[in-house]
Amino acid sequence: MDLLWQGIWQALELMLKLDPEVVEITLLSLRLSGLATLISLLIGIPLGTLLALYRFPGRNLMLSLVNTGMGLPPVVVGLLLSILLWRSGPLGDLQWIYTPTAIVLAQIVLATPVITGLTSSALQQLDPRLRLQLIGLGASRLQTIGMLWLEARMPILAALMAGFGSVISEVGASMMVGGNLRHSTRILTTAIVSETSRGNFALAIAMGFILLILTFLINWTLTWIQQRDRRA
Repeated sequence: MDLLWQGIWQALELMLKLDPEVVEITLLSLRLSGLATLISLLIGIPLGTLLALYRFPGRNLMLSLVNTGMGLPPVVVGLLLSILLWRSGPLGDLQWIYTPTAIVLAQIVLATPVITGLTSSALQQLDPRLRLQLIGLGASRLQTIGMLWLEARMPILAALMAGFGSVISEVGASMMVGGNLRHSTRILTTAIVSETSRGNFALAIAMGFILLILTFLINWTLTWIQQRDRRA
């Protein structure tokens, strides 16, 4: 128990003193996870919309793949991407292995199915008469989709929170494709694993505490926006 309190106090000390290495690791974590979440949104929301609103050959297969991807183990993603990005792999010429780009790519693979699946589910739960009414009023396809997104904005925001949560707390794939290189690919989750393996539990707890605070603050902000919009 003393070790836990020591870690918490050390976390507070590191944050109050704005320790340069901790700030660097924290900002890198936020930047990579934020970028991965944004790209996943740009892919996942349109794809989820396509799966929810349109019928086409292979749709059920795609839905099954998306649902499977929502529970895809990060270490499996890390393994597959490591093979692809390795110097002798099919994408080795890109030289992305052990770079921030590789971490972002791994996080996109993890977050996109989550956002796609939740978006598709949210739109399918809307009253089908709403879409028919919009079409009957002369709305274009883009206008119809925009109005449906607006109607499902709260569950789509929940998809955003779920997608961000799946990548900010991920460690397996990031460690495998990023390598936890200091001043390059070391993020909060990989730093926690690294410090724990060295027996530096106090610093590992401090990093974990910082990660929890960041995750809470971001999700609290998104939840506040979601609930304020609901009351409005």
